[in-house]
Amino acid sequence: MINFAIVGYGNLGRACEKIAHDDKNFNLVGIFTRRDPATMKSPFGTAFYNQSDIENFKGKIDVLALCTGSANDLTDLGKRCAKCFNTVDSFDTHARMKEYISDMQKINGENGTLSFVGIGWDPGLFSLMRAVFGGVLRDGNTQTFWGKGVSQGHSEAIRKIAGVVKGIQYTVPKQEALDKARSGHGETLTTRDKHLRECFVVAADDADKAEIERQIVTMPNYFDEYDTVVHFITAEEFDRDHNKMPHGGFVLRSGEVNGQHHNLEFSLKLDSNPDFTASVLMAYVKANAKLYAAGERGTKTILDIPAIALTDEDRLEYIAHTL
Repeated sequence: MINFAIVGYGNLGRACEKIAHDDKNFNLVGIFTRRDPATMKSPFGTAFYNQSDIENFKGKIDVLALCTGSANDLTDLGKRCAKCFNTVDSFDTHARMKEYISDMQKINGENGTLSFVGIGWDPGLFSLMRAVFGGVLRDGNTQTFWGKGVSQGHSEAIRKIAGVVKGIQYTVPKQEALDKARSGHGETLTTRDKHLRECFVVAADDADKAEIERQIVTMPNYFDEYDTVVHFITAEEFDRDHNKMPHGGFVLRSGEVNGQHHNLEFSLKLDSNPDFTASVLMAYVKANAKLYAAGERGTKTILDIPAIALTDEDRLEYIAHTL
């Protein structure tokens, strides 16, 4: 039994809660929130606590799942929590990953804790496939395409802007670029060539829409390197047309071995981005508890974690029916 807790209660946190509730391997100690715990309710009767009280639970929680947004909150929260707890997070700002890992390594090392960072599907499963494809087909070019679908991180970044009541962002792969990559000619594609970012925003009545749009399209690490379109719509239109969270994407590698051409492709098509991300996160929460018990400490990404740590089965039995 893993004593487990969640920090943050948005789409990802709620999805993790549902998985924990349905899995007998988890004892969900509680959910930590910045909101007033007295105002929070869970369909499963989970206890809520204020985030300021997290340190009081040291020794009572085996693993924390950090389910807050990457844009502003997660790096500070991760560094704080790693001083007292083992953690798993889905930090997804690729441009800041090296810096975050470096900071976490110092904290995990000083406190004897184990943190898994960037656990999801990208970063996460796509990272793993980029590494595998690049290793087995060394003479080649790798391209990653996302969508069409809802990016939770980018949507959260939009909602942080003053004057935004509701916001959602769709990542849309450009078909011409996708075809070029599949044909083995993707090495010249730029970030802007490959994707369109389409945003739908409900603004407050007194908000400056031009300023909101400016902040979106110029936002570093999120929108500034992409062709970005911002649509302002009503709350009714938002609730009617943007109440689902599908996503997916492709990792493509094209290259040659002994003069022969090869195409490698891995794809995901997801009905719900937060539910699938939560499924990945929770699998690695189990792996974190298992590896910590085996003596592992420090900061790890999906590239560092053995796949065998994901199973509850006997190692040899699992290998026998999986290989």
